[in-house]
Amino acid sequence: MLLRHLALTSRAVAAEPGRRAKTDLLAECLRDLGPEEAPAAVVLLSGESQRLRTGIGPAALRDLPPPAAEPVLGVRQTERILEEIAAVHGAGAQAGRHRLLAGLFERATDVEQGFLRAVLVGDLRQGALDAVVADAVARAAGVPAAAVRRALMFRGSARAVAAAALTGGVPALARFRLEVGRPVRPMLAASAPEVGAALERITGPAALEWKLDGIRLQVHRDGGEVAAFTRSLDDITARVPEVVEAALALPVRSAVLDGEAIALGADGRPRPFQETAARTAARRDPDRLRAEVPLSAHFFDLLHLDGEDLVDRPGRERWAALSGAVPAELRVPHTETGDHDEALAFFRAALARGHEGVLVKDPDAGYQAGRRGAGWIKVKPRHTLDLVVLAAEWGSGRRRGFLSNLHLGARAGGEAGLGPWVMLGKTFKGLTDETLAWQTGALLAREVERDARAVRVRPELVVEIAFDGVQRSPRYPAGLALRFARVVRYRPDKAAAEADTVAAVREIAAAEGL
Repeated sequence: MLLRHLALTSRAVAAEPGRRAKTDLLAECLRDLGPEEAPAAVVLLSGESQRLRTGIGPAALRDLPPPAAEPVLGVRQTERILEEIAAVHGAGAQAGRHRLLAGLFERATDVEQGFLRAVLVGDLRQGALDAVVADAVARAAGVPAAAVRRALMFRGSARAVAAAALTGGVPALARFRLEVGRPVRPMLAASAPEVGAALERITGPAALEWKLDGIRLQVHRDGGEVAAFTRSLDDITARVPEVVEAALALPVRSAVLDGEAIALGADGRPRPFQETAARTAARRDPDRLRAEVPLSAHFFDLLHLDGEDLVDRPGRERWAALSGAVPAELRVPHTETGDHDEALAFFRAALARGHEGVLVKDPDAGYQAGRRGAGWIKVKPRHTLDLVVLAAEWGSGRRRGFLSNLHLGARAGGEAGLGPWVMLGKTFKGLTDETLAWQTGALLAREVERDARAVRVRPELVVEIAFDGVQRSPRYPAGLALRFARVVRYRPDKAAAEADTVAAVREIAAAEGL
């Protein structure tokens, strides 16, 4: 089938607000493609396309051939070309990738080029990535969604699971099981605004753990062999030698551990998140990096122990096994209570040590990978600032025609060299359809100039922004940026002169140890 059909389906999915409608459109497309081509489509439609590691970024997409007049590219053919690009390494790799990329784009029509650009830079804003695509695979194959999700947990590859579902059904999916050495998709947490609200979602006493501001890490040990994987299933074993040593020191033959790697200061408080992130991302000499930014491993779950899989066991049984296999200094602080005051005190203790907050967990829940279910609930303190909109970028997909991605600024407050407004980041999150339509009109009424991507506006509209913290950033004039910013509401009751200042942001950064 032509890539054009897949690109148009993705566009139609983006325009649908409901999850069920998105799933129906994707399932119909996968059925049309059939078992030969549907797995390739799943790679392109889901987040798995980013794991191809093509080495293609936005800069490489600037000077490419104009679109073809007629569609000729096939879905599987496109996946093969992307695999070829990802396989190019060594001297001349950049030129080799660009040659293959240009060849791909010269055969793509306008709609196909737009789809490919979004796939390559991870900007496929169709509101349907891994979870919805998995449900669509289940519907197309006529198998239970739970069977597909479980297979994905163990295999990781949406392509392999789609192929199994479409050719062998439930028996083929059942053959995917936990394998020591192959990463398991991690269980994710839902959110609650405060500890009490999280406790209300758990029947009976809940388990609470400190939420560390580190890198999610899954560690597999099989005898004398250890492998460490990130949340996105990347193998970073060579970059975390101290984690490998900690795993080898455990009194076990085989294990699969879930936890965090984090850089701590001499006082035991976390160092800035960027230092941990840079350490695990760096490909330089790990021994030298270890001396500069040592990492600590802290585990909170155990999925396999000495030949026995524990993923389906209740949390309390997995944690008991963890306590028996891992010393206290390598475990995340943990308590169990149904008392609000005790839980709140535990939450405040985590914050006092410089950590993000807590995870509230159901002791009866099994390990359900890849979904933000009710079994785990994260609670973090929410910061808010009143900021001014400096510009906005045009949306794509179902937001096409609307100004969506907001450029957020604080008042300089007299800080030398920063000008009147200081940009702190961007966000398109938290916007309802109603707000999106209103803000587009309001911003266009304040337009001062534009280019193909964005509209710069008079700094008049004040918007309340929630965010999880502050990080260092060389991209912005103050050297700071907001983490996970999202819109709470516009503040028509406030003038721009009443917006928060960079000094307020610096205070938050200082409290976080930056």
